[in-house]
Amino acid sequence: MINQYKKNAKLVLSNGIVFPGFSFGAYGTTVGEIVFNTGMTGYQEVITDPSYYGQILTFTYPEIGNTGTNLEDSESSISVKGIIVRNYSSNNSNWRSLNNLNKWLVEKNIIGLFGIDTRALVKILRSNGSMNGVITSEDITVESCLKIIYEAPKMEGLNLSKEVTTKQRYLWKNPSKTDFDVRKRYSENSKKLKIAAIDFGIKKSILNRLVSHGCEILILPSRSTLKDVLSINPDGIFFSNGPGDPSSVSEGIDLAKALIELGEIPMFGICLGHQIFGLALGGSTYKLPFGHRGLNHPCGKNNQIEITSQNHGFAIDPNSLPKDIVKITHYNLNDNTVAGLEVKNKPIFSVQYHPEAGPGPHDSDYLFKKFVSLMLERC
Repeated sequence: MINQYKKNAKLVLSNGIVFPGFSFGAYGTTVGEIVFNTGMTGYQEVITDPSYYGQILTFTYPEIGNTGTNLEDSESSISVKGIIVRNYSSNNSNWRSLNNLNKWLVEKNIIGLFGIDTRALVKILRSNGSMNGVITSEDITVESCLKIIYEAPKMEGLNLSKEVTTKQRYLWKNPSKTDFDVRKRYSENSKKLKIAAIDFGIKKSILNRLVSHGCEILILPSRSTLKDVLSINPDGIFFSNGPGDPSSVSEGIDLAKALIELGEIPMFGICLGHQIFGLALGGSTYKLPFGHRGLNHPCGKNNQIEITSQNHGFAIDPNSLPKDIVKITHYNLNDNTVAGLEVKNKPIFSVQYHPEAGPGPHDSDYLFKKFVSLMLERC
């Protein structure tokens, strides 16, 4: 069942194409980069992934809202700037559901648009690349929307991690609540491994998985210095996911350079953290035409394949990485972009995807175990 009020709304793309539709969620106007996610489940986790900050998200799955929302599945207090769906369902049915999607979006001030041909929109984005756009439920002209778009910054060059990072350090001890939990491997009396997690837009599920693998995590702001990190004497260092252009995160790149040069402490990076490692190692990054956003991206090398959850719009140029220092461990098998690397002769590695499965498959959970093993070897 769709929104019974059917308030008129529209999407205006930077190339002038207009999609008329209907409004749900919060009322108003928002501008951002229009991207799409191909996942068939987990819309609450996706909407609250900080890596989408500054973007308007299109769901390719045709019906969104049928399971409502709950208190467990949000990945953060940060959310997308707007969502676009084919069919919005206000008839939610799930044993954990506490609210319907429409009310939840209103509470989080997220503007929604439904009733447009999302297949046509995705074809435009695949052909022309991700672009800025406006969705509005207000009575404003297309010309006014285009003016808003032209005045909005493009994603290239934006350091959005500073907008979503924690302002103060904090401790995280909550484990995952999943059937594949590994907490039984670690006794309550065993030594907890101390992790310094650099927050560029970190997800709750990532922290939970690290705790379930026997870690205690101190989350630090993205602007943290080498002195800040070493002062807590960590067993390992984690560089998180996050939004924006990795080449603009100068403070994170400088920190990664210093830590890699030190080379004694195990380090693990994912998504934006992976790209920061690549830049710190002397590589370069570039913007993908429409990015990788979904739950079924095959990654691997040498016939070892895992199905992964991804959300990113930039990638590392493989030809820019120094081969005497860096080994590429994974490729995205859809387009051969770099999906994993490790530093030779140092306990440092990273992947482009999200191994915590929030949402997504569990193929990559072994990477947390790998990180823990590197730390235990040095304890």
